[in-house]
Amino acid sequence: MLWSIVKVAVFIALVGAITFGASYLLELEGGVRVVMAGIEVNLTPIKAVIALGILVLAIWLLMKLAGMLVAVMRFINGDETALSRYFDRNRQQKGYRALGEGVLALASGEGDKAVLQAAKAEKYLRKPALTDLITAQGAEMAGDKAKAEAAFKRLLTNEKTRFVGVHGILRQKLEAGETDAALKLAKTAFALKPRQVGIQDTLLQLQADKGDWSGARATLGAKLKYGALPRDVHKRRDAVLALSEARDVLDEGKTIEAREAAIEANRLSPDLVPAAVLAARSYIEAGKKRAAARVINKAWLMRPHPDLAAAFAGIEPDETPRARLKRFAKLLKVHPDDRETRLLEAELHLAAEDFPAARRALGDLAEVEPDSRALTIMAAIERGEGASDAVVKGWLARALGAPRGPQWCCDNCQHIHAEWQPVCENCHSFDTLSWRAPPDTAVSTPTGLEMLPLLIGPVEEPAEEGTAAQGTAKEDDEQVPDAEIVEDARGTDEAEPTGERRA
Repeated sequence: MLWSIVKVAVFIALVGAITFGASYLLELEGGVRVVMAGIEVNLTPIKAVIALGILVLAIWLLMKLAGMLVAVMRFINGDETALSRYFDRNRQQKGYRALGEGVLALASGEGDKAVLQAAKAEKYLRKPALTDLITAQGAEMAGDKAKAEAAFKRLLTNEKTRFVGVHGILRQKLEAGETDAALKLAKTAFALKPRQVGIQDTLLQLQADKGDWSGARATLGAKLKYGALPRDVHKRRDAVLALSEARDVLDEGKTIEAREAAIEANRLSPDLVPAAVLAARSYIEAGKKRAAARVINKAWLMRPHPDLAAAFAGIEPDETPRARLKRFAKLLKVHPDDRETRLLEAELHLAAEDFPAARRALGDLAEVEPDSRALTIMAAIERGEGASDAVVKGWLARALGAPRGPQWCCDNCQHIHAEWQPVCENCHSFDTLSWRAPPDTAVSTPTGLEMLPLLIGPVEEPAEEGTAAQGTAKEDDEQVPDAEIVEDARGTDEAEPTGERRA
């Protein structure tokens, strides 16, 4: 509507300008005097302008006739397409002009105009490889998905534009959430152009979402082959895929294959904690305890982690707390100042009922870096050293509202996971989970709270003969038993108990 108003305004302005110019020429005095070959012609100003216009038109017609004459001479001399090229030249000029305007319309976000110009260009040029692409993109921009899909399907019929058509339909399927169809199209597009980085990433993402780990490993290998991925990144992500493949095999009950796949994943990336844990447990099931300890030691050397400590404890599940503390001594010497090492050592001393040693191992973590796990350990230490119930409950109360400490967080969307996954369950990004403290510490996830019943046991209210009846009602009103605090702590934690992860 606005464009129509502008065109009408321009037309009126042009008519007014021509009228004003004509009236001005009529009012001028004098004229133009032309003398040629003894012939003299006197023209008024307006007649002179008209004569000049006629002269320009005549010259243009002569040039056209001359061009046509040249085309006829070429045709007579044997050039069979000379006349057709002459008559098509004007059509081509109009077609390419429309094509250019269509491209400009796409760049300016005018999808409807781009579709109209593409149709006009197709009428003159008959080049669907170009015009269908502009039509499809313009229809997408205008929100006409059906017309866009029809244009992309027409592109599939041409060998040169097949990839463009597949890629366009792939985008539409992804936007519509049709991942099964999108996966098939991505494989087709990858077969057409395996070097295209965008298609590689899309195919890898879809394969990871569908759990096609072997296919994803092949795609990842292609990214390395064509230089789209650094070798160290490829090694890490290949280990993630191998680990995912091993977990699937384990779920299917194929223990030998699972063991081999877990060991392969750990070999590819020894610092990948889940791979090290799975490999260690596979060795333990096979009775190879020394191999399991070697795997955990190597991973712990790179970074201490509670899952590694739990797997290391699983090597000798029936040992006494003192024997376990002695066996863990070598592991604790690797990173003695690391936060995880100090917490682990404190837990080991608690299990051995050496409460002063547990306090020394914990140090000032409960004050400097307070989280639920550190505060819970501090409460257990106080209980073990005979502190009053009020002191123990104070630490527990702080633990309930404290940050949860490091967890598996997605680096892309910051979503917190109860356990490691190859693909983020929220944003579906591949290999974006890292073990760190989340930015939002209010979310409940695995902590050391679940080990409280094992460390401090149920709280028994003191009762004296002759005074028990007088004090019971008052204590019930003013205090909450420790057992209830522990149950509340359990209720706020949505993840699995960490008793299995405790050394």
